[in-house]
Amino acid sequence: MHPVIRKTFGGLSVQYYIRNFLFGLVIAALNIYMLTLAEQSQAIGIWFFILISTLLYPYSRFVYESIVDYIMGGNVFFVNAIFMLVTKVITMLMCFAMAVFIAPIGLLYLYYHHSKAER
Repeated sequence: MHPVIRKTFGGLSVQYYIRNFLFGLVIAALNIYMLTLAEQSQAIGIWFFILISTLLYPYSRFVYESIVDYIMGGNVFFVNAIFMLVTKVITMLMCFAMAVFIAPIGLLYLYYHHSKAER
């Protein structure tokens, strides 16, 4: 495997990637289901966007969780479970929708992090 690909796309742990990839698949399946319910035909670009977003979602989620981890600093908040689940779903949908724009930040960070670790 090429070092750049190994340091970027192979930079997340397998468990973390699979877990978030499965969530991305669920979101993609819901999007595809809604598209099939539409009366009009869909452009190929929408299907391509869903595919790319599904593949990049774990990296997008990595960026989001890293930022939240940095801001929260290990603090724990006790809130209503329904509120937390709704918030989690909203952030997951946002990360999926913006994966094309957010994931490159995570890939650049992973490349930098793993390149620095090799020295």
